Amino acid sequence: SRQQRRQRERERERMREAEKLVEYLNECWTPFHAVEHTVGKLEGEGFEKLSERETWKVVPGGKYYFTRNASAIVAFAVGGKYEAGNGFRIIGAHTDSPCPKLKPVSKETKNGWLMVNCQNYGGGLWYTWFDRDLSVAGRVVYKSGGKLKSGLVRVNKPIMRIPSLAIHLNRGANDGFKVNFQQHMSPVLATSIKDQLNRGSSGEQESK
Repeated sequence: SRQQRRQRERERERMREAEKLVEYLNECWTPFHAVEHTVGKLEGEGFEKLSERETWKVVPGGKYYFTRNASAIVAFAVGGKYEAGNGFRIIGAHTDSPCPKLKPVSKETKNGWLMVNCQNYGGGLWYTWFDRDLSVAGRVVYKSGGKLKSGLVRVNKPIMRIPSLAIHLNRGANDGFKVNFQQHMSPVLATSIKDQLNRGSSGEQESK
């Protein structure tokens, strides 16, 4: 019936919107990536960049945005019939989310394993980070031509993992596991493991 077709079309439209959101989130690994990606979206829709250090020339019908520290962004559109004193609507959201962040001195070696020192950012459900493929993303500051510059980094492949302890080494794991961030949340670099395995297989072949 016509009503059923309309219902199916509404469901397909909701699914398309959900897929767009997932695609957007997949591009926004960090606040810096979220802002960069959002800027591209806004400029594609005709938004004009403003600077907080300059006087703004805002006109009815205009669309504008500005960023701060490359990790926060504010965008707004002015109604064509807007007059000074009229009301306005605000929608806010986070660009950040709870995650392990690299410490300034991140390299750590334990029992022959190369690991990464992390610190907690926010209040996360840390047990959900175990036994997952993990990578690294963020902003780096580097020197080029005698000047400090910054750029975004995102490693688009899994390179490390936070492993769970084997059950025979932690018999009480199923009775309740309390995550100690400093003891349990240091990822093992997958590239280091692969290198050790490759060196081991090469040595076996040479011995043969």
